[in-house]
Amino acid sequence: MKCLFQQGMAVFVSWCLPLVGAGDGFANQASGSSQPPQAAQQSGEQLQQLVAPIALYPDALIAQILPAATYPDQVVEAGNWMGQHKDLQGDQLAREVDKQSWDASVKALTQFPAVLGNMRQNLAWTSELGDAYINQQQELTQAVQTMRERAKQAGNLQPTPQEKVDTKGKTIVIEPATPEVVYVPQYDPWLVYGDPLAVFPGWYPYPGLFLAGPGIGFGLGFGVGLFGGFGWGWHNWGFDWHRGGRVVYNHNTYISHSTTIVNRNGFNGGRTNFDRGPGRSFGGQEGVRGPGSHALTGTHSGAFSGFSHGGMARGNASRGQSSFGGFHGGGGGFHGGGHR
Repeated sequence: MKCLFQQGMAVFVSWCLPLVGAGDGFANQASGSSQPPQAAQQSGEQLQQLVAPIALYPDALIAQILPAATYPDQVVEAGNWMGQHKDLQGDQLAREVDKQSWDASVKALTQFPAVLGNMRQNLAWTSELGDAYINQQQELTQAVQTMRERAKQAGNLQPTPQEKVDTKGKTIVIEPATPEVVYVPQYDPWLVYGDPLAVFPGWYPYPGLFLAGPGIGFGLGFGVGLFGGFGWGWHNWGFDWHRGGRVVYNHNTYISHSTTIVNRNGFNGGRTNFDRGPGRSFGGQEGVRGPGSHALTGTHSGAFSGFSHGGMARGNASRGQSSFGGFHGGGGGFHGGGHR
C-alpha cells in the first residue's frame, strides 16, 4: 500500500513540473512584452551614408531639412501643394505658404522646391533622417562634419563664388557667399567624398541636385529676400555645431512637435526636445508609434515601418559602389526659379 502511494505521488509530481515551467515561461513572456528592447541605433558609417546627400549644403539649409524630416507627412503634403501651385512666385508664394498649417521647417523648404521635391521623392530616406535627428542628434552632427572633412581632403569642398567654406577649430562651416541668394550644391553623394561610398538603399537622385562625377557644381540660385518678412524665412534658421548639433530657430533651440517619428530614447531619460504625442498612421502604413511603444531590436521607429527603410532596407538591399551617372529616379516634381 505504501509503495502504491509513493508511485502515485511520483506521477502527480511529474505532471505538475511541466505546468510550473509553463507558468514561468508565460510570466517571462509577459515581463518581456511590457518592456521590449530598445531599437537598434545606426552606426557611424550608416549615419555618414544617410547624411551624404545633404552634408555639403549650407548650414542654415541643413537646419531646415533635419526638422522637416521629422514631418514626412507634411513634406508629402507640401510637395503636392507646390506641384499644384507652380504659378506662384516670390512674395505671392510666400504669402500663400504662410497660410498653411505646416511646421515652420516645412514652410521654409518651399524656398527650395528641388530640396523639398527630393525629400518627397525619397520618403524612406527622409523618414530615417528625421529618426536619426531625433534619436541620435550628436552622432548625426558628427557624421555631417566627417563627410565635410572627407570632401575637403578629396579637394572637392572649397570656397566658391556661390558659397563660403570656413574651418573654425574642428568645425567646417558652409554659408552662402551672398546673404540674399542661396545656391544649393549639386553633386554625386557617393563619389564626392573621395573613396566611393555605398549607396543609401532606396535613394534616387533628384533633378537639379545631382551632378555626375566626383566634383561639386551649382545651378540655380534661390533668392530668399522675399521670404524675409515671414517668421519661417531663411534668416530665422541656423545650426549650432558646438552644442550637440542643435538647430536654432528664431534664436532658440528648435523643438519638433511631430508625432510621426518617436523619440526612442525618451523612456530612458534621453533627449527632451521631442514632444511625443499619440501615434498615428501615415499613408496607410502602420508602424507610427506613440508613447510607450518601441520598435523591436534591429528595427527603426521611423514613419515608414513597412516602407523598406532603415535597417530593414540595409538587410535586404544589395549596396554596391555606384555613381548614378545621370538621373535614374526621374522625380517629376517641381523646380524653383531663382538666379544663376
